[in-house]
Amino acid sequence: MRPSTLAPLGLALLLAVPARAQTAGDSVRAVITALFDGMRAGDSTAVLAAFHPDGRLMTAARVRDGSERVDETPVAAFAHAVGTKPAGSVWDERLGEVEVRVDGPLASVWAPYHFYADGALSHCGVNAFQVVRAAGAWRILQITDTRRRAGCTPE
Repeated sequence: MRPSTLAPLGLALLLAVPARAQTAGDSVRAVITALFDGMRAGDSTAVLAAFHPDGRLMTAARVRDGSERVDETPVAAFAHAVGTKPAGSVWDERLGEVEVRVDGPLASVWAPYHFYADGALSHCGVNAFQVVRAAGAWRILQITDTRRRAGCTPE
């Protein structure tokens, strides 16, 4: 076959292959990606848009005396902090291997992370997301995270 006839044949084969449909897991990952893109950009509106109106941010932590506690940060306060951090400051949360499980309108996501502030590794831990689909869109209902400074290997 001559090269001039290969190009139309290749194009026909490419068009015949169906595009990969976005799965529910892909859509869940997309809202999480949007949250972290908003954080990096300092865009409080994008951060708020990733959350369900009843969204919550929780941290499960071990304190200096060895006891454990759970603290809540209001989503609005977090979004405000993202939007008012100093110009040029970048908060960059990088996820490791992400596990997504979906059942109808509920998704659970387990994601180890490393958090960088202005390029320097600050801490690491695990994010446990509860994501819900309401009115046709996936939104973060709750994030519970752990945070530690020890044992964080930079990526």
